[in-house]
Amino acid sequence: MSFALDDHWVWDFWIADTGEQYHLYYLHAPRSLGSEHLRHRNARIGHAVSTDLHTWEDLGPVLGPGGPGAHDASATWTGCVVPGPDGRWRMFYTGARFTSADSATNIETIGVAVSDDLHTWVKVPGATVAADPRYYETLPDRTWREEAWRDPWVHGAPGGSGWHMLITARASGTDPLASGDPLDRGVLGHATSPDLLHWTVQPALSRPGAGFAHIEVPQRITLDGRHAVLFSCDTAHLAGERRARGERGGIWAVPVEEPTGPVPVEKATLLTGEELYSGRAVRAPGGGWALLAFENVGPDGDFTGRIADPRPLAWGPDGQLRVADVREAR
Repeated sequence: MSFALDDHWVWDFWIADTGEQYHLYYLHAPRSLGSEHLRHRNARIGHAVSTDLHTWEDLGPVLGPGGPGAHDASATWTGCVVPGPDGRWRMFYTGARFTSADSATNIETIGVAVSDDLHTWVKVPGATVAADPRYYETLPDRTWREEAWRDPWVHGAPGGSGWHMLITARASGTDPLASGDPLDRGVLGHATSPDLLHWTVQPALSRPGAGFAHIEVPQRITLDGRHAVLFSCDTAHLAGERRARGERGGIWAVPVEEPTGPVPVEKATLLTGEELYSGRAVRAPGGGWALLAFENVGPDGDFTGRIADPRPLAWGPDGQLRVADVREAR
């Protein structure tokens, strides 16, 4: 294994690469909770560093939930880290606020924290971006257990002409492309900013009806001059024809034409099965690309909760991204 904690589950993560060191930010919750299903409402963000993506030094927690009434009152969830034009780092992260102690219903918004050194983080008060009901499903729609607006992935536009944020979201039922099946409304939410400070919510980058109830932990990458989006969706949250065909879930990838354009999620293909989840493409020390993911479901069917070693990632002869299997990775 690449990164694990003896007394905590570890799952979603993201990486900041300084060129000299990899900074891993990861979600974790104590195994003493007893049930892994309780980890989401108890998630905190931890920090570890490495020079090779294999051996990590854990530095402990760096970000936790806010006080009562805060947008992140219950838990801090998945995000990303980007360097800002002012020389400071920004961590965009998901704030979760559960409506009651005995309910899975929660409202998700995106907040931001800033750092000068990638070690000490200070939150900017309040939510930075929230779901816009003109385009996206919100809790009053009563079609889903949560107001899905999480897992922000921020990247710069070509030529330095602003910033784009990809978000796990669900299409509003008023979307003319939304099917009658509320399960089949997962989309890639989208927001833009000229300065990383002021954000405008835009229509989704993908269409509902692509066979996914949610499109989790998205990442847009440019690998060897070609563009793609990675995301995760497990078997239980496949919908439409994918569910009817008995497809299995896991980590998905889809080639895209433009670095900031639409994403044809309906054409996505599997990179790995759901034994791995929350895949992140990272440039490895040798210059190639690697996929990191957390170990999700073990051979016994139980949740594993640790991050696996990196696996080589490259374009296949069919024009799709592929990942080497365990034997090739060794």
